[in-house]
Amino acid sequence: MKTELVVALDFQSSSEALSLVEKLGDLVSWYKVGNELFTVSGTTLVQSLIQKNKKVFLDLKFHDIPNTVYSAVCSAAALGVQMVNVHASGGSQMLQAAARAKNEAKTGIQVLGVTVLTSFTSKDLFEIGVSKELDQQVLSLAGLVSESGLDGVVCSAQESEILKSVFPNLKLLTPGIRLKEDASGDQARVVTPEEVSRKGIDWVVVGRPITRSSSPLQTARKYLTALGREIK
Repeated sequence: MKTELVVALDFQSSSEALSLVEKLGDLVSWYKVGNELFTVSGTTLVQSLIQKNKKVFLDLKFHDIPNTVYSAVCSAAALGVQMVNVHASGGSQMLQAAARAKNEAKTGIQVLGVTVLTSFTSKDLFEIGVSKELDQQVLSLAGLVSESGLDGVVCSAQESEILKSVFPNLKLLTPGIRLKEDASGDQARVVTPEEVSRKGIDWVVVGRPITRSSSPLQTARKYLTALGREIK
């Protein structure tokens, strides 16, 4: 599987989001809809993307009691999204409930577990009472995800190689990808697309470097080329 580019629609209105989708045309198939846009536009925007034959990663990071997460994943599957995520720190019962919902839905929806946010450092983990080093916490949570029967994890590309070696069955999605000339923004652990293409990562999420570019189409082309994708 080649690395897929997922463009993050981090906008405050559906009109802005759909305008970008129109600009990128057939070049980009995957889009991420997160908390900001979903809070404003809800399922209407998601349905619009699906009608345009786009694949939707619903990035709401479910983290609740098992029954609530089960119902949330069922609802996401019924909506028609291709991928959704949950916080792996919710524990094995919650993750197993998400896996059960995925399997019962039979829509092909993929559920990923969020390990440690890419904005986090070891200092941040210690601040919230986690005594493990960052990479060990990522491995620990990935183990829960694997044992629970989910499809993969959301992680930093910096942890991807060790995750692939320990959990070869898990798919990997990584935010925090930047071209060499891009600013890192609020991402603490970033890598370049050239590095990603060597790490066996399945999806990379890119937002502001594309969405705030003066030429989103040209910038998306740069990312795809750097990922080793052939551009027609």
